[in-house]
Amino acid sequence: MPKQVDYGSRRRRIAEAVCLLADEQGPEGVSMRDVAARAQVSLGAVQRCFRTKEEMLLFAVDHVGERVTERVRARIVAGPAQSAATALGHATDEVALLGEEHRAEARIWLAFVAQAAISPSLAEPLRKSYAALQDLFVRLITEAAASNSGGRTPGASTDGPDAVREARTLLALTDGLTGHVLIGHLSEREAEGVLHAHLAGLWARLGVSGPGTEG
Repeated sequence: MPKQVDYGSRRRRIAEAVCLLADEQGPEGVSMRDVAARAQVSLGAVQRCFRTKEEMLLFAVDHVGERVTERVRARIVAGPAQSAATALGHATDEVALLGEEHRAEARIWLAFVAQAAISPSLAEPLRKSYAALQDLFVRLITEAAASNSGGRTPGASTDGPDAVREARTLLALTDGLTGHVLIGHLSEREAEGVLHAHLAGLWARLGVSGPGTEG
């Protein structure tokens, strides 16, 4: 009886190999032959999963994006009683990839972003990942404003356009802090301070109370 191949598992294994190589030499330096060697599979096995190098890179980008998104979801699900403001703080901490344990992942992500600047096909999955994160930020900002309506200051606005603008700003900030920590301009602690100060300002602008000690 022929051996059954778990192609989903194999594709993820190959994606991990792509990420390791992209971290070492950039996405442009990744070859299917090198990926096969790093993943400890045959070149034919890689080619059966991905017809071209571009297809392989696109899957790897999605793989990294999904990994970050899953961690965000896990942080939110882990504390179902937490406020939306606290959930947003957890989400931004994960997206910024500031911790030492996420440093390789941050290098890989920014390497893909740099390559996407000259590769429209690679830019597409990155735009989708950013759009999904922005939607999450918009939802949490809107929920936080609604749940804290009693503490809203006079004249504070929490309508859709403001939530979208704030979410875009926050997403751009987390992305920028990733790069600043990678090159050593900011330490992890300094970057966290910038991020948390921005969140405190966000709640002040929306006229709501910030996160408490729950979650």
